[in-house]
Amino acid sequence: MNSPWSTPSRRRWRLSTFVAALVGAFVAVMPGPGSEAVATVAGPPLTTPVAVLDAAVRCPASFLHPEREPVLLVHGTSSTYEESWDWGYAPALRDAGFDVCGVELPKRSMGDVQESSEYVVHAIGKIHTMTGREVDVMGHSQGNMEIRWALKWWPGLQSQVDDAVLLANPGHGIGAGNLFCVTPCAPALHQFSVGSDLLTAVNVGDETPGPVSYTNLYSLTDEVIVPVTTAPVSGAKNISLQSVCPGRIVTHLGFLYDSVAYRLVVDALSHSGSADPGRLPFGKCLAVNLPGVTVSEASTASPSRA
Repeated sequence: MNSPWSTPSRRRWRLSTFVAALVGAFVAVMPGPGSEAVATVAGPPLTTPVAVLDAAVRCPASFLHPEREPVLLVHGTSSTYEESWDWGYAPALRDAGFDVCGVELPKRSMGDVQESSEYVVHAIGKIHTMTGREVDVMGHSQGNMEIRWALKWWPGLQSQVDDAVLLANPGHGIGAGNLFCVTPCAPALHQFSVGSDLLTAVNVGDETPGPVSYTNLYSLTDEVIVPVTTAPVSGAKNISLQSVCPGRIVTHLGFLYDSVAYRLVVDALSHSGSADPGRLPFGKCLAVNLPGVTVSEASTASPSRA
């Protein structure tokens, strides 16, 4: 097994691109204000140059909501911050009263998750230093692997993070990796495989370390996280969207705009502890898309973003 800390970006694209990356491969930066030094975080030293890590952090020019933790969004495989978040969650969360930051993972998240995790480690530390507050982190798909790896192997981050919200999280791998990564494939795709060295390392012992509140949202109709039994994470508040709205169809990409997932995200970010479906309002299952996302955008997003 590799050492846990060894080191081995179109606004739209077609689902076939994502599937090709995930299956076929299996066969304008705005830094935060100033240049504050990032506090030292307990854990292995970062091997990526600080200037590169700084350039990947996207934050507002000023933080306007001191009553709430700033939110860091981490994108998924073959994607970018803009493609995953800038059209939906980022503006919706800003309108809901949150300061929103993002991080641009290298190589469109196709490289080694261990390397990409350094970007998340640095972003959390930088935002914490800039604001003096804990940070809420949210990922989609592979982005959750970077979040969990960072919190596992840089334990100093655990006191800097309040909530970790995981959307469509490949918590214990996906079967496609085992089926198609029998020949060399992109590092991140190999690391999705059930039983991979990386997943074994991140899941050993405590799967949800520290005082962080973990909310893990998954869907029984997610065509990528298969088998769905790999999705739950021990120690997290595991919530299937169908347990909240029976019969609801939410695809892997659908997590980026689904209204019920969004309500659960906001609930987690707005309260102490993890999300609680019991706090969602009556009629919670009637809306389709999160605020600001039109039917046209969602129909375009469905086959085009990951």
